[in-house]
Amino acid sequence: MANNQNQGNMSREEAGRKGGEETSRKYDQEHFEKIGQKGGETTSEKYDQEHFENIGQKGGETTSKGQGQGNNFYKDIGQKGGEATSEEHGQEHYQNIGQKGGETTSEKYGEEHYEKIGKKGGRNSGNGSSN
Repeated sequence: MANNQNQGNMSREEAGRKGGEETSRKYDQEHFEKIGQKGGETTSEKYDQEHFENIGQKGGETTSKGQGQGNNFYKDIGQKGGEATSEEHGQEHYQNIGQKGGETTSEKYGEEHYEKIGKKGGRNSGNGSSN
């Protein structure tokens, strides 16, 4: 039976860590970006869109099951993502996309739809609850 720390030799784990640290010192950020891009391009050529959709769906399902993460975890990462997005885009960006969304929805459903849901909302607003 082979032992990872047999006869005073370093473990595979430690050898991997040391090798990774040395590689990190030897090459700059640009090098890793280039090899990452090449790897991404090769992978993209090798697999079709359905493959990426399947693995994306599996990842989403795994994430939604929580894997031991509670609701606070998802609230926190959602909030961090929202804050990062908000910092990246200004108020004008959100006004523009909101207007586009409103126009698209208006074109899709038309005036009659909004009259109908407005009437429903009016009937439901008198139910005695206060928001």
